[in-house]
Amino acid sequence: MGAVVQANSQVAAVEENQGQFLTFLLGGEMFAIPILNIKEIIEYGSLTSVPMMPAFIRGVINLRGRVVPVVDIAQRFGRNPTAVTRRTCIVIVEIVADGERLDVGMVVDSVSEVLEIPHGEIEPPPSFGARIRADFIYGMGKISGKFVVILNVDKVLSIEEMALLGQAGNAAPDALPASAAG
Repeated sequence: MGAVVQANSQVAAVEENQGQFLTFLLGGEMFAIPILNIKEIIEYGSLTSVPMMPAFIRGVINLRGRVVPVVDIAQRFGRNPTAVTRRTCIVIVEIVADGERLDVGMVVDSVSEVLEIPHGEIEPPPSFGARIRADFIYGMGKISGKFVVILNVDKVLSIEEMALLGQAGNAAPDALPASAAG
């Protein structure tokens, strides 16, 4: 039931913001997220690493006295870690987990712009061919004859799933449950 509520809240967020999305680059590809999920964009830096976390969790930052985890989205998608350049930044997004609003940072190569994508110009996610998991994709937005991948932020930054991956990565192979051991 929670997944249905989260999916419906993602659709509502997309419809509420009248098709405004922040676009950003990741490994030369353009992605987008609804602007309602975004709290701020900050310069990359001052991360504190946390032991025994999955590789895609770069660490945590102090954001006005609050501890905010920072996720390397490229690694979350199973790619190489994001190379830090002067354009690398952290996009602070708000997600909902267990009915609670949480801030999470996303490391991206660079932020591009805010674009308006009419609801009629958003196609459903492809069932094959995407280089990231289909459930991470809300849809494919058409911009000037090209597609931009619109991410489902609540899925990409699922605290529950990232915690499970962290536990699986830190457990000895014989300590994993039979379903996780493969």
